[in-house]
Amino acid sequence: MNTFKLAVVQAAPVVLDRAAALEKAAAYIVRAAREGAKLVVFPEAYVPTYPFWVWFLAPREHARLAELHARLVEQSVSLPGPELAPVQEAARAAGVFVALGVNERNAEASGTSLFNTVVLMGPDGEIVAKHRKLVPTGPERLVWAQGDGSTLSPVSTPLGRFGMLICWENYMPLARYALYAQGMDVLLAPTYDEGETALCSVRHIAKEGRVYVASASLVLHVDHVPKAQGLAGLVAGRDWIKNGDSAVAAPSGELIAGPLHREEGILYADIDPVAITGSRWNLDVAGHYARPDVFHFGLRRRMLTPMSIEEEAEQETVVRRPSQNAVQILD
Repeated sequence: MNTFKLAVVQAAPVVLDRAAALEKAAAYIVRAAREGAKLVVFPEAYVPTYPFWVWFLAPREHARLAELHARLVEQSVSLPGPELAPVQEAARAAGVFVALGVNERNAEASGTSLFNTVVLMGPDGEIVAKHRKLVPTGPERLVWAQGDGSTLSPVSTPLGRFGMLICWENYMPLARYALYAQGMDVLLAPTYDEGETALCSVRHIAKEGRVYVASASLVLHVDHVPKAQGLAGLVAGRDWIKNGDSAVAAPSGELIAGPLHREEGILYADIDPVAITGSRWNLDVAGHYARPDVFHFGLRRRMLTPMSIEEEAEQETVVRRPSQNAVQILD
């Protein structure tokens, strides 16, 4: 692991327009790569948008929620699938890693439930890994299903070991510890969160795990909200709906980039492996501070599906040569 430059993108989504969102993301990738970035991190559910309307609509407004959900599913992505090709090509052309927040269809089952997912693409444009948010928060449960432990694992890359947690998953002590205990250098943390409490959490996690934390949040102004589906009416009279506050924290707990407030842009930070390993001499929560003689923790890292299918095996008749006792055996 060598020192490299990280880029955190704070941007407004192109609401419910996957093609335009991917085009915008690709442009940011090109821009960040020109500044020397080797890893580019985007906000939570950036494609085709974070479903902000769930914080404004009551659950009883079924018809409106159903209309918006249908549009969101249509503009979401399946993994693996062809929809992310523009961003994959941008990553390949720029030679960078890209962590992108998406709404992911449950392609392994009905194809119409959604997961809040961050997908990691490599410098060859191929998908390296993904992580599905374990617990949607509050009204997010009207939109997203729960992820499982199969995606709760750091990813080994030439730049280091990347872990991924989304928004309030970062408040889950055991989720964090699961990544610490499997070895993690940089936490990629796409989020919708903002403000002083969120920034305190980013700093705490960095110091607790002796890791770098890249918190990529989105901004949303009333002008970014389309009039279609009556969305503009939900936020009428408002100015900034989301303020952003993206930031990068070092293993010391210090903010080394950001926060970026109420504007679109890119934050840059140098990731130094010595700052990670060196700082653990006096605190290593998954090492000499773990005390496995006192505490025990287990992780179920398997994918859960709503149905298993067992195909009927074709029966095959095997004719054996007659044995010496002239008995013919047929299986």
